[in-house]
Amino acid sequence: MTRGTETRRLHKAVLEWYAANGRDLAFRRTCDPWAILVSEVIAQQTQAARAAEAWERFIEAFPKPAALAAVSPGTVIRAWRGLGYNRRAVALRAAAIRIVEDHEGLVPDTLEALAALPGVGPYTARAVLAFAFDRRVAPLDTNIRRVLDRAMGPLPTASKALQSTADGLVPPDAAADWAHALMDLGATVCVARAPRCDACPIRTWCRIGQAGMASSMEMAFPRATGSRRSPAFPTTTRWLRGRILDRLRDAPDGAWVTFDAALGAHSTERVAGALGRLAAEGMIEQHEADPPRFRLQTV
Repeated sequence: MTRGTETRRLHKAVLEWYAANGRDLAFRRTCDPWAILVSEVIAQQTQAARAAEAWERFIEAFPKPAALAAVSPGTVIRAWRGLGYNRRAVALRAAAIRIVEDHEGLVPDTLEALAALPGVGPYTARAVLAFAFDRRVAPLDTNIRRVLDRAMGPLPTASKALQSTADGLVPPDAAADWAHALMDLGATVCVARAPRCDACPIRTWCRIGQAGMASSMEMAFPRATGSRRSPAFPTTTRWLRGRILDRLRDAPDGAWVTFDAALGAHSTERVAGALGRLAAEGMIEQHEADPPRFRLQTV
């Protein structure tokens, strides 16, 4: 059997499995490039089902790049509530402005132009190309890497060679479904620990499954191990930033809020430091005449 025939059989097995078992996520029902770009930015640090819910609300409020470009950073941060990593909201607004100013309000369809947008890295750019434009490129997230490495690997470690190998496996005219299918395989079947090889549509091709190694192995990109423990979440800077922004979101639009006391386990000095960093990032602004007062950025 030729390599081309074997590859086509692999494609058929994966795509048929996806048609029967793929996750029904809201943002998979569109091929609108802006809607897909928004979904990818939301999903960067957010669990898939939660991201899909938030995406529906966000895209209803900002259905086109021009709608997002026209509002203040504070408005976007209010709409981003509950998604965390709020810098993504500011970057997405900056990307919308760039799309309006440089691309006539249309999401660009080249890797270079997409990757040049604020907050859009190589993965997100390829995801938009695959999901919106059905280009034969492979967005490589952790799940896709794990599936490909176990089944087809070992994959090259150099990033360019890895990307080229993954791109070469994308079937013609099915780039979006192929990427979605591999993501779902990695999320539901070919999981990092104790993968469900009996339910895998590509176990015939899988070097790890065929060798009987999967049940005892970690994913190909193991997490760091050690005895060092992460700090309790309320003591982290992320928690503090989130509480500051939530207090500002709860205030009436444009209202100033005074921060002159500790927040949780964080001293007034740490609160002041976090406020200064948020202001430097363009997310909040400080009252000129009354420094302890802040509000969400209005311009």
